[in-house]
Amino acid sequence: MAPRPKRRWSSGPSGAPDAQLAAQPGGFSPPPATDPNPAGAGSGGDRSRRRRQEPPPVLQAAGRGGGGADLAGAPRIRVGDLPDAILQDIISLLPTKEAGRTPVLSSRWRHLWRTAPLDLDCLQLPKELPALAFDVSRILAAHQGPGRSFCVDTRLFHASPRTLDAWLRSPALDGLQELDMCGFRRQRELASLPSLPPATFRFSRSLRVAALSECTISDAAAMAFRFPQMRKLELERVRISEASLHQAIAGCPILECLLLGHSVGSRRVCIRSATLKTIGVCSALWGDDDGASTGIVEIIIQDAPSLERLVFPEVHQGLRVSVIAGAAPRLETLGCIYDIDPSSRFVFGSMVIEQLRVVSSRSVVSGIKVLAINIFRLSLDMVIDLLMCFPCLETLYIQSYRSGGNNLWRRKHRNLLRSFDIRLKTIVFLRYRGIKSQVNFAQFFILNARMLETMRLEGGHYMEDEVFIARQHELLQVENRASIGARIDFKMDKCDHYLTHIKHVHDLSITDPFECTCVPIY
Repeated sequence: MAPRPKRRWSSGPSGAPDAQLAAQPGGFSPPPATDPNPAGAGSGGDRSRRRRQEPPPVLQAAGRGGGGADLAGAPRIRVGDLPDAILQDIISLLPTKEAGRTPVLSSRWRHLWRTAPLDLDCLQLPKELPALAFDVSRILAAHQGPGRSFCVDTRLFHASPRTLDAWLRSPALDGLQELDMCGFRRQRELASLPSLPPATFRFSRSLRVAALSECTISDAAAMAFRFPQMRKLELERVRISEASLHQAIAGCPILECLLLGHSVGSRRVCIRSATLKTIGVCSALWGDDDGASTGIVEIIIQDAPSLERLVFPEVHQGLRVSVIAGAAPRLETLGCIYDIDPSSRFVFGSMVIEQLRVVSSRSVVSGIKVLAINIFRLSLDMVIDLLMCFPCLETLYIQSYRSGGNNLWRRKHRNLLRSFDIRLKTIVFLRYRGIKSQVNFAQFFILNARMLETMRLEGGHYMEDEVFIARQHELLQVENRASIGARIDFKMDKCDHYLTHIKHVHDLSITDPFECTCVPIY
């Protein structure tokens, strides 16, 4: 997986939401309180009405002029008048560098940073290793805690595992809730992975999110892997045995999100969890001496009553997935499934899919509502077979690289259309070029999907060519669409990706992991 940006902590003091402060011109202003006495209720109705009409106080930075009034005559509230707890929370939301500079503002701010919840992000510090290590040591020595999140570059970890262990024992990180080990090393440098720092386990009662990268979790460490507050766990390029992996998952009894990225040492994972909502799995990046994968190649969902999303962020090799009948009744999101791997296999009860082709369909999976597929050669027949296996599908993401024939359908599928109801509401077609096979594919759904609400066709710069779009409207027969309210949108690709946008375990919380949120590349 690609390096990911740091996620900032979003909750306010003592878990208060960010919405407690609303941006206003000239500073921050709390939202107006709800009036307990509605207008006209008894003799206080007029007073209540006047109170609601008064403008809220404006919060401004403290200056030499002190208080006063703004242009509208409303009283001004200085930032310096806020309680320490609120100021400390504001500081903790700043980037690491800016937060450390706040003591120079005034004597009022000198002690606030040292006692504010610490969010230490190595990605916001100097990139050179000696300077980075010096800054981390200096910040931990100066800060008095508590710690909230610590994002450490694994270069520091590999250079000196003992140093990282000492950092984790610092009082500045007491009560740490999020530990993020950001890995950027290349495959050939991962032959020998240092052990997980023993100090990690001192956060067993507080850690809620852990992204562990480029380390070894021994069998002894897995036995101590008990984090009762852990909700999100990522193991990326981690060496861990199959038994230890199951022990680690079992040691997080309220785990909701699990991301296994390129980890080695365990070839099979069996999921038995009452709380897991999202599982993401990536294939290992390297193999053994014979070229066989040393990572996870088999996933068995045995008992996961809360599972909603099963995602595969990258092209997988030889991956076999089995969902036991009734094991995941809430599973709604699946993908991305590829057809380029001849050894891949997906089993849902008695339904078997190999290379995106349905080889056995004695039953259907009615719970799947969101599906993402990557087809090398576009095939309408293949997609129709999948729709019949997932009859309640509402959202389809599809990406193809080459045409697979003309995808003619009018005579071939006319009997099917009389008996099968297409329930798709959203279709996203990536790498759309407007060639004949793609036009026929999209036209099938435009003319036959009566519940369709949106079809988004994403492609290159030609998506902004009015002549191209007008010609496509004509070829797709948009005016004859089966759903009168359906929108046909032509969009430029924002990025070059595989469909999923999973770069961090936090991304597993996204309701739709296939929706692109990247900044446009053009």
